[in-house]
Amino acid sequence: MTNRLKLVTWNINSVRLRMPIVERLLAEVQPDVLCLQETKCPDANFPEKAFKAAGYNHIAINGQKGYHGVATVSRLPLSNVEKREFCQMGDSRHIAVDVELAGQAVRVHNFYVPAGGDEPDPEKNDKFDHKLKFMNEMKNWLTGPETAKPAVLVGDLNVAPYEHDVWSHKQLLKVVSHTPIETELFEAVRESGNWLDAMRQFTPMEEKLYTWWSYRAKDWSKADKGRRLDHVWVSDPLKSAIKSTEVLRDARGWEKPSDHAPVVADFVM
Repeated sequence: MTNRLKLVTWNINSVRLRMPIVERLLAEVQPDVLCLQETKCPDANFPEKAFKAAGYNHIAINGQKGYHGVATVSRLPLSNVEKREFCQMGDSRHIAVDVELAGQAVRVHNFYVPAGGDEPDPEKNDKFDHKLKFMNEMKNWLTGPETAKPAVLVGDLNVAPYEHDVWSHKQLLKVVSHTPIETELFEAVRESGNWLDAMRQFTPMEEKLYTWWSYRAKDWSKADKGRRLDHVWVSDPLKSAIKSTEVLRDARGWEKPSDHAPVVADFVM
């Protein structure tokens, strides 16, 4: 029985393409549980052998060809696997598992929320409309039973909710991921289940906090035009157990990187 849990969430932007840096992360960080988003491969093509060779024998996947996809891999046994479909779109954007911590089950939700396209108008842009409907469905579901137990919700939620979650609040107010309609709905989702924003628990609101930097920048680190799109939320019964969170910024500069950096969350019961 373990009373410690190290969890990493990472939008990998194609798990097969970036398996070398995934293996590097597993070797260097040694998480107990790794939650991946945007795996971009059907279940049958998921690189299970590589994960098992690295010591991650417990694997739960919800993938589809070329798009979306989430996977949770673990050194610890996983149980009670659930794949929830949102908006009746057939997209693979959620998987939940139970992992044992200090003798009790902790529910781990792994989400990939739709990005929403470029135009922040649900009447003009079907992708943005889908994003808002997806978050509303999350809000209605992630309450009551889902938050009465120890639970953590992680993933690429594709919203940077606060002023210092983006490089320029003023310039991004009309840019998808930071528009008021998204940030207000995002907070409503979080508050519906009284989820704790664990990353902001350890990084003050007045400090910049990013997890994503665009591929378009010639020197992403120097320009530092980032956004916090990846999140760690914790339910009431688990709030006392979360001890730290960290963005592994250096991983954004690894060879053939994702445009997202991994986020580490440490729990001790």
